[in-house]
Amino acid sequence: MKPIVTLGLGLAAMIAAPVMTMAPSIAQAQTPAAVTGSYRLGAGDKIRLITYGEESLSGDFEVSGAGTIALPLIGEIKAMGLTPSELQASISNALRGGYLKDPRVSVEVSTYRPFYILGEVNKPGEYPYANGLTVMNAVAMANGFTYRANTRKVIVRHGEEASDKEYPLNSSLPVAPGDTIRIKERLF
Repeated sequence: MKPIVTLGLGLAAMIAAPVMTMAPSIAQAQTPAAVTGSYRLGAGDKIRLITYGEESLSGDFEVSGAGTIALPLIGEIKAMGLTPSELQASISNALRGGYLKDPRVSVEVSTYRPFYILGEVNKPGEYPYANGLTVMNAVAMANGFTYRANTRKVIVRHGEEASDKEYPLNSSLPVAPGDTIRIKERLF
């Protein structure tokens, strides 16, 4: 019985050692902008607009593929690339330009655009974003890894960035709205 226990402890130590050395490089991954005030709107985000005293100008609106939202009276207004507070100021200015004397407007993100997970997971696809989401949570949403998955590294393309970044797979690696996560196949 003792040799089996010793073998098990030895295998556990060999598996844990590489994981422990990966942890410091996770600092390169930043907190998602969705959690901070610098979040930039993109196609697929849904916003809640409240125009105080004007219920007909309030409601939920989705940022279109062209990066705009269609509002009553104003029409199409650019939203993509703006923070919610920048969009709020833009809408206030548009309403002030001939529609309302002193518009009081509030804009908040009601639903973030989805993230995508591809590669060696059991159910690749599009999933809804929630604050505090990590890559490991995303893998769990996709029904876990396939038996071929490389469980040490992950490739992430953040939002509208043009290039992918490779990170050590870690339970604290954050996911942001619009991210594309790719789990590669392991090499034998």
